[in-house]
Amino acid sequence: MFGSAPSPRSSTTWAPAGQTGIIDGTEIRVRRPAVGRKDREKFISGKNKQNAVKAMVLTDAGGRLLFCSPAQPASCADITHARQLGLVRHLAVGPAVEILADASYQGLGAQTGGRVVTPPHRKFKKNPPDWYEEIYERQRKAHSSRRIRVEHGIAHLKNWRALARHHGRREHMSDTIQAVAGLLSHQQTATRKSRQPQ
Repeated sequence: MFGSAPSPRSSTTWAPAGQTGIIDGTEIRVRRPAVGRKDREKFISGKNKQNAVKAMVLTDAGGRLLFCSPAQPASCADITHARQLGLVRHLAVGPAVEILADASYQGLGAQTGGRVVTPPHRKFKKNPPDWYEEIYERQRKAHSSRRIRVEHGIAHLKNWRALARHHGRREHMSDTIQAVAGLLSHQQTATRKSRQPQ
């Protein structure tokens, strides 16, 4: 767990050895940049075509927040963001963990020795045999049902009013995300301890 989110480069506690982590990127809408700013296009999301920043979130298999990265402009792809944060290097030398990811991280599995697990590739794009379609759908749903916990973690993060829609300066967005992530992590840890039998 973390107070102010550690970076994968400096911390080995964000991914417990032998456990499963779940990773995903999330976009947070922000104000439009001032007219004439040179970096204005960097903040337009490729997915939603809105002004946003992106953060990478890692949860454990129970949906508890383990790591939240600093914000990047939303035009940055998830896989690029993961590489810039040093995820590939960390997984190569760090503890043996399984990281579940969505299709936007395909390619990291080969670079991390199979530690990043993405949904199966679709081998038949046109006219797939019925038997293949059935197997593919079963594998995709199994992966999706294990990965849903990170979406719950992201939803808890974005429920905080400061991140529902950020109206402040985007220079402070990383600090805001890190602060909310630290508070949420502390809240989840306290809730878990209070549920354990005395």
